[in-house]
Amino acid sequence: MHSHPLHLFSHCPRCGGEFAINDARSKRCVDCGFTYYLNASAAVAAFIVNDQGELLVAQRAKEPARGTLDLPGGFVDPGEALETALMREVKEETGALLQSASYLFSLPNVYLYSDFEVHTTDAFFLCSIDQDSPLRSADDVESLQWIAPHDIHADDFGLQSIRRAIRYFLQMPHNVSKPA
Repeated sequence: MHSHPLHLFSHCPRCGGEFAINDARSKRCVDCGFTYYLNASAAVAAFIVNDQGELLVAQRAKEPARGTLDLPGGFVDPGEALETALMREVKEETGALLQSASYLFSLPNVYLYSDFEVHTTDAFFLCSIDQDSPLRSADDVESLQWIAPHDIHADDFGLQSIRRAIRYFLQMPHNVSKPA
């Protein structure tokens, strides 16, 4: 069970006054009345499938879960659409340009970063890229590889929501076909 991240905040960012619990997901300043709500951050992940039905997976270069497998993706920036974040993250991590992307599903997640639990909603997309474009691992990716569905093991993926997504994806009938 994860502890609630609001316990880390004891003072108001507006006036410096004392924060008190307001409800299950917010704190309220006893001096100025400012209320801070803990909302989930948005993240995206790409199930990139090639013409042979293989899935592109990344090896994580950084913590959390350094050295384990992952899907290309990351956090959505403020003011950015999910689709724009997906295109940006795939390009940053693989060098590839998305040809297509279809929304599949979302999962809640808790992502530990700098000893802080970031609550996220992870949106997963079925994607294709230009098969002739050379791939290059960059950003927080150590390496990239194509894996056939029968060789994919969810436990090789270090992040809990990605493991859950891999298990779900492998049960879907379209996991070896390209998106429309």
